Amino acid sequence: MSGERMTIHTPDGAFGAYVARPTADKAPAVVVIQEIFGVNAVMRGVADWLASAGFLAVCPDLFWRIEPGIDISDQSDAEWKKAFELYNAFDVDAGVKDIAATIDAIRQDPHCSGKVGAVGFCLGGLLAYLTATRTDADAAVGYYGVGIDKYVAEAEKLAQPLLLHVAEADQFVPPPAQALIKDALAMHSSVELYTYPGRDHAFARVGGQHYDAADAKLANDRTLAFLKKALG
Repeated sequence: MSGERMTIHTPDGAFGAYVARPTADKAPAVVVIQEIFGVNAVMRGVADWLASAGFLAVCPDLFWRIEPGIDISDQSDAEWKKAFELYNAFDVDAGVKDIAATIDAIRQDPHCSGKVGAVGFCLGGLLAYLTATRTDADAAVGYYGVGIDKYVAEAEKLAQPLLLHVAEADQFVPPPAQALIKDALAMHSSVELYTYPGRDHAFARVGGQHYDAADAKLANDRTLAFLKKALG
């Protein structure tokens, strides 16, 4: 396993991605979808973790249209201010297209088995859900996605397995929004949804204010089991 860079080309331009490779010669791929802090140490860590579990992990720079190469943390007020500026400027629809381009690119990697999933956090949790409804990804996982309630009408397009981790006390996803999401997905047999009682947003972000080691491990173990089953 080692971290490297790749470039993904689209009709709108090219952008970079961090790649972590497993030891196996052939492996299913997972697109790691960033939070509002860019492709930072936490996201690269997620990619490395997935590679250590046997997946070919790729984390694309989805803020490239605004400002390429964003790599900040959640440790200062200035970084939070920058992160929310990027979030507010972000084009969700263009971001999903960039994820689709990443899926296409990693599928063509000679070491990819052909199966590709996605795992997203925060903003990336929403994008993981939209990856499930709008792309040909084979599976998707969203951690505490913000804004999924605004896109529940797209649930009818779900064809592949989707796993959502919901923080019960998420300050960015109030109870009415959580209820709307659960109701919209209740009839879909391909959807797994887990709620984590008492947990706030980003409970699985290592080093974050609301990080909870036990529930982060529980969610991550569920993610690995889900991906191994869905991607083979």
